[in-house]
Amino acid sequence: KLFFTDYGNAAKVERCDMDGMNRTWIVDSKIEQPTALALDLINKYVYWLDIYLDSVEVVDYQGRKRHTIIKGRQIRHLCGLAVFENSLYTVNSDNLSILQINRYNGSDVQALAGLDNAKEIRVYQKRTQTAVRSHACEVDPYGMPGGCSHICLLSSTYKARTCRCRTGFILGTDGRSCK
Repeated sequence: KLFFTDYGNAAKVERCDMDGMNRTWIVDSKIEQPTALALDLINKYVYWLDIYLDSVEVVDYQGRKRHTIIKGRQIRHLCGLAVFENSLYTVNSDNLSILQINRYNGSDVQALAGLDNAKEIRVYQKRTQTAVRSHACEVDPYGMPGGCSHICLLSSTYKARTCRCRTGFILGTDGRSCK
């Protein structure tokens, strides 16, 4: 799945398959400017930062179990969001520090370190780097990913795929080759 935010005409948090199909709004109310997103891949939760509402909130992958983690002046000027174990990590763009926040109740907000000009933060954890299993976009004997001449995108499952073409090309009737 691909998770993303939008704060154009109607602010929302959405998800879709990797090929863009099955687009679903998971948060579309009481949200203004969601600018950062973090996933708890183990427990299947989506955290987001709303810079207009000065809040960090969470829902499950279906948009249920929504609640506010932290809200208010204490978290103004934040950008970037990452989750690791019991904490959320974000960057305060005002004083360029990394903040650690308890992800369950918003307590224990701590400034950890200063940085120069950081706008994003990521945590890489071995448990979330799942072993690769065979999938529909594996390279075929001719060197084409998923049998696609240009781009292979996983679809609703790791066994399904959609072929796409680079700019200036169109997909042929076989659904694999680009012309």
